Amino acid sequence: MALGPGRRLWRRLSKTMAVAVLTALSACADDQSALSPGADHAAVVFDLTVVLTVGAAAIFVGVMALALYAVAVGPERFPGTRGWVIGGGILFPLVTLTALQVYEFAMARRLSAAPAPETLRIEVTGYMWWWDVRYPGAGIVTANQIHIPVGRPVEFVVKAADVIHSFWVPSLAGKIDMIPGHVNRLTLTATEPGVHRGQCAEYCGAQHARMAFHVVAEPPERFDAWLAEQARPAPEPANAVLASGRDAFLGFGCGACHRVAGTPALGVLGPDLTHVGGRLSLAAGTLPNTVEAFTTWIANAQHVKPENRMPSFDVMDRDTLHALAAWLESLK
Repeated sequence: MALGPGRRLWRRLSKTMAVAVLTALSACADDQSALSPGADHAAVVFDLTVVLTVGAAAIFVGVMALALYAVAVGPERFPGTRGWVIGGGILFPLVTLTALQVYEFAMARRLSAAPAPETLRIEVTGYMWWWDVRYPGAGIVTANQIHIPVGRPVEFVVKAADVIHSFWVPSLAGKIDMIPGHVNRLTLTATEPGVHRGQCAEYCGAQHARMAFHVVAEPPERFDAWLAEQARPAPEPANAVLASGRDAFLGFGCGACHRVAGTPALGVLGPDLTHVGGRLSLAAGTLPNTVEAFTTWIANAQHVKPENRMPSFDVMDRDTLHALAAWLESLK
């Protein structure tokens, strides 16, 4: 039996809505989801979202119910039309929207509160396409991964070195722009331990989608231990293979762009690699942190992440490349 035009349209709309809902739900992973708040800032955003969504849904249902009632009973059985227009069309929206706006302003004031004296300051600079992370109070420089203590306020001081970026960790806070020549600030307090994925949320060029980072929220004692580890120079190679990898790193000029504390490599153009082996990913969330991934990145950087500022070092022999990758992976 052939379907009528109306039923065919409804079937298409239903299929489209189902695909959209399933796609949205599949993207709501806990490590990068505003629906799984792990900090006070994200909790406020979540509460505000719930209140506004429920309020809008209730108003929509009420309006649609009135519309159906009016259609069903007819105008002759719908008394007091003028009162409905004044009450439902003017007074109700005015009171409801004003209440929601006042609530929203109150939540916004909580998000913009001044940082407390014990607030930890972390400076984050966006580059095409990676993140420079600094702890000025401890003199620590790292990249593409941020550690914060649970229960202590943290102020992110963010800026951009080249084009506009946007610092966004959905499960911790809302978005904040990173603008060249301008400094923005975001203060939050993690409420529980966990690993949270962040992402640049402002289109910044060809590899915008591969500009991610991780925020690790951990108990204060573990955070202090991490700070102490990051303050140490890179460990000495434990064997001859790792020593030859370090020599390759210096011999091929990698130190002109990258810094490795405790070695002659003092470059500032690329990410600091002093403890790169202890990070959760490589190339700003593009690859896993393994020896194999290091070899892939070193030899094929322009294939893995086209137009990034690191050239592909495809001139090394296999043993040298593996030794270099093994040494970098050992830098915990």
